[in-house]
Amino acid sequence: MQRIPCVLMRGGTSKGPFFHAWDLPTNVVERDEMLINLMGSGHELEIDGIGGGSPQTSKVAILSPSLHADADVDYLFVQVMVAQRRVDTAPNCGNMLCAVGPFAIEEGLVQATEGKTLVRIRNLNTGTFVNSLVETPGGIVRYEGRTAIDGVPGTAAPVQLTFLDAVGSKTGKLFPTGQASDVIDDVELTCIDMAMPMMIIEASKLGVTGGESPAELEGNSALMQKIEALRIKAGAAMGLGDVSGMVIPKPVLISPAKFDGTLQVRYFMPHDCHRALAITGAIGLATACVSPGTVVMQMLGERANGLTQVRLEHPSGSIDIALERTAGKPIQASVVRTARRLFSGYVYAPSVRRLAG
Repeated sequence: MQRIPCVLMRGGTSKGPFFHAWDLPTNVVERDEMLINLMGSGHELEIDGIGGGSPQTSKVAILSPSLHADADVDYLFVQVMVAQRRVDTAPNCGNMLCAVGPFAIEEGLVQATEGKTLVRIRNLNTGTFVNSLVETPGGIVRYEGRTAIDGVPGTAAPVQLTFLDAVGSKTGKLFPTGQASDVIDDVELTCIDMAMPMMIIEASKLGVTGGESPAELEGNSALMQKIEALRIKAGAAMGLGDVSGMVIPKPVLISPAKFDGTLQVRYFMPHDCHRALAITGAIGLATACVSPGTVVMQMLGERANGLTQVRLEHPSGSIDIALERTAGKPIQASVVRTARRLFSGYVYAPSVRRLAG
């Protein structure tokens, strides 16, 4: 058995182990096999590993000092599949990203400053940059506070994330198909790539209200099959190729807000409905709210004019996103989340056979 230094952290509504890159194999195939083994991937409960049996709790963050002039640390996100023994490193994860700043400071990758510490993060999955502002009174990361986020019990210290250049995170374009809306199989949808490639559809177009619980949506086999068929075609149209084995683009169902929000959303990962909402997904949805021609802006109508604050209602509550638009510059989006260090120590994984070459 291999003993690997590890810190388990909650970031937003996700949690998973955080590693230093130097503690993992440099060979990518060996590294991925190790992560599959230590998480217990291939079993629906991940019973023989530290994964939580859900896409939200089967995530890994790998950090290293950055050589880029605009970043302090490099962050690689790994989505470890639950029932399948494989990983996906195509997308970023904004929830796990919430814990990157605190981890980097406590592990000595970034020097803390009095009051608050700015951690400049380069996401290796997408090549994009995010600023994380962490509370550090006395030069120590503060986890306790009064900030509440829906989907997580209790309160904690705020972590502010600002996405600096999230446009075209995987495709290089905000609208990879060349237009703000498309029609696939007689269904109008928007393919957008802002922090996360997504396929956005008005829920009513697929015969649901958009207010159903995640379990209800996942139990609707006809709906899930239709969403996957559309996702595969949308992925090809976005230039992502055959996405049947990928977790992008993410399907999203939108509907009018029930309460005081801007929009109600159901976000898929892609075959399970998120119990809350991915941060990267929230950034993309907020951008779609103010982008002419999208199915989101069409649904909002005049309410979309001049929006600088977007509230997205999800199954566990809501999340607020602030938008900043400067002439000649891409849209920047900010969100406040929380994080917590859960334990630190070692995780044990079966030895991975060294690969030839």
